[in-house]
Amino acid sequence: MKITILNGSPRKQNTAAMVEAFAAGAREAGHEVDVLHVGRMNIAGCKGCEYCHTKGEGKCIQKDDMDKVIPAYLESDMLVFASPVYYFGMTAQLAAAIQRVYCIGKPAKAKKAALLLSSGSPNTGRSAVASYQDMLSYMGIEDAGVCTLAGEENKSEEKLAAIRDFAKSL
Repeated sequence: MKITILNGSPRKQNTAAMVEAFAAGAREAGHEVDVLHVGRMNIAGCKGCEYCHTKGEGKCIQKDDMDKVIPAYLESDMLVFASPVYYFGMTAQLAAAIQRVYCIGKPAKAKKAALLLSSGSPNTGRSAVASYQDMLSYMGIEDAGVCTLAGEENKSEEKLAAIRDFAKSL
């Protein structure tokens, strides 16, 4: 299975550890894994201009790093969204990468998705989870699971091992 992980963190800390654990487990299970660091890419938000649906034939009028992300949406069997929780939601960088998929509509091949959330405090990612679940419902993609780490859990090798094991089980 081809898995693409969209890492929405602009930093290399807790979310990066979750992404590395997931990628290692998935690769161990024989899956092809590609990690896109959308949190450090130049991706603007959707303008809602409708160019993609009128003149653009499914291509966005904006020319930025989404040109690297759209092929992953189109070619992946599974999408993994990873983000620190920034003020109760996903990062703006990951949200922009998700919203810009509007130009293609629903990913053609993706049948599964997962969410990895890192937070400094417990119970702060509920709106991020709800947004993810709404997106999957709309796209007709199966939720393979949600992994959340908060506070000291972010440093827990036991928790990261559980994420590796989750990825191996796919």
